[in-house]
Amino acid sequence: MTPKKATFSLFILMVLVQLFIPAKMIWDNEDVLETGKEFKFKTAPIDPNDPFRGKYIFLDFDNTTVEIPRDHGWHRGDAVYVSIEEDSDGFAAIDSIWKKEPKHTQEFVQAKVGFINPYQADRVTMDVRYPFERFYMEESKAYDAEITYRESQRDTTKTTYALVHVKDGNAVLKDVLIDGVSIKELVNAKPETP
Repeated sequence: MTPKKATFSLFILMVLVQLFIPAKMIWDNEDVLETGKEFKFKTAPIDPNDPFRGKYIFLDFDNTTVEIPRDHGWHRGDAVYVSIEEDSDGFAAIDSIWKKEPKHTQEFVQAKVGFINPYQADRVTMDVRYPFERFYMEESKAYDAEITYRESQRDTTKTTYALVHVKDGNAVLKDVLIDGVSIKELVNAKPETP
């Protein structure tokens, strides 16, 4: 094989690899959306003074704290596998946590250990940080979406939640809803801000 043909073959291979990697990522996310179980993760209020970070809404979730044994062995930032179930209101709740990937269920999320509070006399609690804390929006609608989200968090009569598909440790954030209506629809219905 001539050097010119070898270089061309290498170039073609490199192009195919560069096309394959993003295509595989998209395919994996679409598979989770199509075949994964859908959960509603109820969001929690965030600090109203928290600055808007780029073109996404930062989400914080209710019910992310679990009780763990005093000799737990976890550290902040460690990977943790969270088995998810639905509570009596239909929202996602932590069923159990694992250091290794559970084999008995497909409905788990790989997350990170957040804050560990060892200072309570009778128990130790751990905060779980989910990998889907950012909901990206179209650039021109992101600011209005952030304002709408913050207002809904301050209004205790409104229920705000993230719609997330979960399968085999993967999670895909599909939408953020306020009282069952997509935040995209709410923002599109608002008059444009000057």
